[in-house]
Amino acid sequence: MVTEDRETQIVQAAELIAEVGQTVVFTGAGVSTESGIPDFRSPGGLWSRFDQADFTIDRYIASPQARQKHWRFLMAGGLFKNCEPNAAHRAIAELEALGLLDCIITQNIDNLHQKAGNVPERVFELHGNMRWIRCLDCGNRFPLEEILDQSGASAEAPPCMHCGGILKPDVIFFGEALPEEILEEATRRAIRCELMIVVGSSLVVYPAAYMPAYAKQSGAKLVIVNLTPTPADEMADLVIHGSAGEVMGRLVAEVRRRFPGSA
Repeated sequence: MVTEDRETQIVQAAELIAEVGQTVVFTGAGVSTESGIPDFRSPGGLWSRFDQADFTIDRYIASPQARQKHWRFLMAGGLFKNCEPNAAHRAIAELEALGLLDCIITQNIDNLHQKAGNVPERVFELHGNMRWIRCLDCGNRFPLEEILDQSGASAEAPPCMHCGGILKPDVIFFGEALPEEILEEATRRAIRCELMIVVGSSLVVYPAAYMPAYAKQSGAKLVIVNLTPTPADEMADLVIHGSAGEVMGRLVAEVRRRFPGSA
C-alpha cells in the first residue's frame, strides 16, 4: 500500500528523474527477492543451505569435492532457472525505454535486468552472472546451457572444452577480486551521474556499497528505495521505504503521467 507520505516522495523522485534526464540505478538483493530468489544472507538464503567455505575461490580451485557440489547445484537447476523479472525489473527497463537511464550497477547475479529488456551493455554486474561459466585456465566464457548440454545427465563437472581446464560459474567467490574493468566503469558512471537511485540494497557489502557514496560526494542527488534502513540513509536526499516492485512501478508510472515529454 502506498501511503500519502510515500506518494509525495515518489512524486519528488519522479521530478528528479525528469530533471536530470539520465539516472544511474544501483540494485541489490531486494530487487531479486520479489522474483523468488532468496537473499543470500537472509533465513533460507544460500548461506543457510550451503557451507560458505565451499564458495571461496581457493577451496574451489583446490578441491574437486567443492567443485562437484557446485556442479550438482547447477544440474539441479541452480537458483535462477525458472525465475522471471518482477515489477521492479520491468520499471527499470522502462526507464531505459524512455531514454532516462544511464546504466544499472547491480550486485545481483541472476541476469533478470537483461531478461526484463535492459541492454546488456548498460548493466554493470559487480558480482558476475550465474548464467555464464568461465574457464579458470584459458579464460573462455560459455553460456551455462551450453555446458549443461555438453555434460548431458552426467553428475561429473566437465572440463573446459577448449583446454581441459577448470570451469567455474562466472560469479565472484569469497576471496576473489571484483572484475576490474567493470568496477572501474561502474565507479566512473557513479562519479559522473547527477542522480542515483538505490533499489533493494542494504548497502553493507563492499566495495559495491561505495557506489552511492561516490555519487553523492560528486554532487549527485541520491534516492534510496528499500524495505529497511541502510547505512547511507543519512546522506540520501530521499529515502522511500517499501518493496522494490511497488515503489519502482509507481515511480515510473508517475514519470510517464507527469512528464510525458521526458523521453
